[in-house]
Formats: sequence, structure tokens, C-alpha cells
Amino acid sequence: MTTQVLSGGRILTATGWLDDGWIAVRDGRVDALGDGPPPPGDTIELGRDPVVPGFVDLHVHGGGGASFQDPAQARAARDFHLGHGTTTMLASLVTAPVDDLVAATAGLVPLARAGVIAGIHLEGPFLATSHCGAHDPTLLLDPDPDLLETLLDAGEGTVRVVTIAPERPGAIAAIALLAARGVVAAIGHTGADLARTRTAIDAGARLATHLFNGMPAMGHRDPGPVLALLDDHRVTVELINDGVHLHPDLVAHVLRTKKSTALITDAISATGMGDGEVRLSGLDVLVESGVARLANGGSLAGSTLTMDAAVRNAVDAGIPLADAARAASATPAAVLGLDRVGALAPGMDADLVVLDARLGVRRVLAKGRWVR
Repeated sequence: MTTQVLSGGRILTATGWLDDGWIAVRDGRVDALGDGPPPPGDTIELGRDPVVPGFVDLHVHGGGGASFQDPAQARAARDFHLGHGTTTMLASLVTAPVDDLVAATAGLVPLARAGVIAGIHLEGPFLATSHCGAHDPTLLLDPDPDLLETLLDAGEGTVRVVTIAPERPGAIAAIALLAARGVVAAIGHTGADLARTRTAIDAGARLATHLFNGMPAMGHRDPGPVLALLDDHRVTVELINDGVHLHPDLVAHVLRTKKSTALITDAISATGMGDGEVRLSGLDVLVESGVARLANGGSLAGSTLTMDAAVRNAVDAGIPLADAARAASATPAAVLGLDRVGALAPGMDADLVVLDARLGVRRVLAKGRWVR
């Protein structure tokens, strides 16, 4: 197969920027990269555009009018976010009746096997009623081990993350079970106190589902789950950086002070579709000025964010592009234990995003194939 050479860009590698860089791509992988004159091959000139690793989204429900809740729509949702630079993503499922959740999980297995998605994230149903957000509170359940095993079995090894509220009966044992099965246990949609959250981390929880959102604010006398999740180096925290869920200065502070911070979208099917009404697993959601809320005027209901916008927002808040890009690629890849994505280095998948001067997406390469 012919080697494709991308030349003349500012390329972000695992060790820093190549200011006049080139990347040689062969058989869907990075064959080599360096600074200065490129090797021979079919050359594409990048014109000093910044090149960053393809984005990795740990938490996304859909986009472009399509929802991962319906496996028949999953490719369309993936393709929408692929056009915004997300080359690796989990399909996140919200709380639903158990039979529906089992069916949706099983329906996504072939897409995970085919590499369309990197796996499945079950955001429900093991959440706290007190902080259920846009999850139907009547469908929330304790993490019974038999039910948990049923969901994991439906996923046939493709369930990668499960969100659990640690205060629910059976939660600590469920977290230990997930850790033993090689599934990332995430703490989220919880009202757990500091001590209970630390117990959950000690049991094996390693991820915070959209930190600050779906949990009590950190108080100076009652710090709740936030302090435990920020303070423990074993935990990676997710941030929805859309300027609505979190203040930009708070996002910048966490990115500066906690190395294991991952940008996510928490995007729903309405992403990219403008304002209007949509359904989110049986609940009515109204999108106004790009903000999704339950139609009854209540909780935020996911976002209409894309990963390229999340990275731009971080840079606008004062975070260097290299750090913002890593929070959208290398850090989430590490959470999932993915060793071929999240960075640009020889042997890695040729997943990259060519940005323009305003950090908009100019081109996207996925597994060595141009998709935009």
C-alpha cells in the first residue's frame, strides 16, 4: 500500500509539538513522523495547520438527529461526531426499562465488534433519585448483581463503563464486581458524602461522570463527592465544557490542577439539529439557544456540544491547545485502556484532526482514511 505523507503542519505528538512536522501513514497506522523535510510518498501539504490526535469521547448519547439508544441509528450518530473530530467514542445509554436497556446493549454489540464504536457506557439505571437529572426517576434501580451481570452479558464484553451512585444499596459490591470484570466503574448522579465516595474509589471506581453535574456542590463543611473525586489521583474526572454546565474558569482550573481530566460532550441526538423538541428515552426535551433541558423546565438534559467545540472552549479559557487536546484524546483513551488511539506516534492508529487557525475542524483522518 502507498505511504501517505502529511507535511508542513504543527503536529502534536506525545512529547510535544513538531513545528514543521510530517506524518507518514501506511495501512491505517502512523508509520513514522518527524520534523523538517518529509520522506517520499503521496504528500498532502498542511500549510502550517495544527494537527492533533483524533478525539476520544467517553460520554456521548447521539448527534445529528440520531441516538445511540436505537442501535439502528448508531452509525449516523457516530458519523456526525466523526465529522467533528471524534474518531473514538463510547455509545452512552440513559436509563430505560430493563428489557429495553438489555436490547439496546445487545444491539450495539455488532457495532462495537466492527469498530464503529469503542464500546458501551451504561449511564443508568443505578443512579440516585435525588440527582437523577434527565433520567426517569421511576426507572432507577439498586445495582443488584444479577441485573448487573445480565447487562454485562448482553454486551458480550463491550460494556466499558457503568455509572453508579455509591449510596445505593449494593453499590460498593457492584463497583468491585465491575473492577474485577475489567469494566470502568464511574461515580455519578449521586448525593454520596465524602466518606462513601472514598469507599467507592477504594472498591475500584476510577471515573467521575460529568464532575459537578448530577451531584451536590462542594461545600466548605460538607465537601460531598466532588472533593473525593478531585483529590484522588486514581480517578479521572469528566467535564462538559459547553459553557452551560460549568463556568469556563472552573473548567480551566480543573484542567490546570488535575492531570487526569477528560473533556466529554454528553451530546444528545439534538446536537447539530438546531432548537426544537426531542425525546430522550421517553422524556420530552426542549432545546433553546442550543441548551437542552427537560421540557417541564427542569434539569439540563445532556448537551449539544461537539468535541472540537469543547477543545476550543478550553483554549478560549486560557488552556494551551496541547493540554486541551490531550484532555480530549490521550486522557480518555487511557481510562479505557486503549493503547492504539489518543496520541500520534509510530504504530498508533492514524486518527488525527487537522484544525484551522480558529481551531475549527478542517480535515479528519480515521484509521488512515479521510472522512472530512
